[in-house]
Amino acid sequence: MNTILIANPKGGSGKTTMSTNLAGYFASRGRHVVLSDMDRQRSATAWLNRRPVSLPLIHGLDGRGKHADSLSAEWSIIDSPAGLHGDKLSDAVKRADWVVVPIQPSAFDIGATEDFLEILRAEKAIRKERTFVAMVGIRVDPRTKTALKLQEFLDQAGFPVMTNLRDGQVYMQAAEQGMSIFDMRPSLVKRDVQQWAPLLHWLINADRNAK
Repeated sequence: MNTILIANPKGGSGKTTMSTNLAGYFASRGRHVVLSDMDRQRSATAWLNRRPVSLPLIHGLDGRGKHADSLSAEWSIIDSPAGLHGDKLSDAVKRADWVVVPIQPSAFDIGATEDFLEILRAEKAIRKERTFVAMVGIRVDPRTKTALKLQEFLDQAGFPVMTNLRDGQVYMQAAEQGMSIFDMRPSLVKRDVQQWAPLLHWLINADRNAK
């Protein structure tokens, strides 16, 4: 099983958007996917409950419990809660193959993420290169000063930056319908799918190389 932990201590950083769209992508490729919801707000679970039965199946999992389907899953996506720290963070990182850190272009997000990255660097699984970390800018408008400041921060972060995702209405539309952008009409999401390509390429190639 390949496990991806989506983590950032700040609420509203885009973790659920990242989790649901990753789950939607792998499900659209015919993979057995489990979406684990660790957040008390249960946003990922609510998204699954809205998901049309006609779309590729994604199994839900209460992140605080066990689920039989997770044992045979090809891809497990973990939507972590805000404020994940201490032993719970260490345990989640240890069980993950990859940690994807979404970050928005604001001073508050950058400050919170900077402290979080220091904690990640100290995690044994990351230091020993058993778990790998990547950064993703989310809701980024490259024409703004805040986007420039975010890029400057990411350049110094010490972890690879996979891509920047735009602040597109397609994400809100998809979330409202229990869909990912990979379930939508290709002509509507062509630009967005292209922005996801570097992250997906990294995950898939890393999985192949590991085998």
